[in-house]
Amino acid sequence: MERKPVVIGVTGGSGSGKTSVTKSIYDCFKGHSIMILEQDYYYKDQTHLPFEERLKTNYDHPLAFDNDLLIEHLKRLLQYEQINKPVYDYAMHTRSNEVITVEPKDVIILEGILVLEDERLRNLMDIKLFVDTDADLRIIRRLSRDIKERGRTLDSVIEQYVGVVRPMHNQFIEPTKRYADIIIPEGGHNHVAIDLMVTKIQTILEQKAFL
Repeated sequence: MERKPVVIGVTGGSGSGKTSVTKSIYDCFKGHSIMILEQDYYYKDQTHLPFEERLKTNYDHPLAFDNDLLIEHLKRLLQYEQINKPVYDYAMHTRSNEVITVEPKDVIILEGILVLEDERLRNLMDIKLFVDTDADLRIIRRLSRDIKERGRTLDSVIEQYVGVVRPMHNQFIEPTKRYADIIIPEGGHNHVAIDLMVTKIQTILEQKAFL
């Protein structure tokens, strides 16, 4: 059997706890060959657009992502080739000139709000997870994070949530739940689901003689 990395897709709405789930899985395999690839790094290059136009970017819409590049990079990692991961400049609303060199690993966790939306990405995954958390908890977490960590005002976070985040979630993210192999309620706090997930990954890695 050809030796090929294991790809785990982790998705869920903003504030669902998908990053906590990703980190929990990653921490369980620390010391092994594992990496996290974040979809957030793959927002489209908008250098060709005037700054005023870039300000209108809807970061919760599938069209905001350069999935072609993400898929190309994922395929290269699956061939055990290194990639130069792009870096996004949120202040300038476009891709920066900086890149991060990423070495291939045996386990790749692909994390992002819309990683299950593109069939081409889904087809590259061995396991697909959807972190399912109630909308009220997600908005509370988002409010807390954006105000504390990003210096946002309460009104601006609420306006963005009602105007963009919520409708995009309902239209594009929530429907991808049907593609998931496993749905994890309550994100990183669900230790039973994470333990089951880790056991499943261990089984796959043992079958591939990675462990």
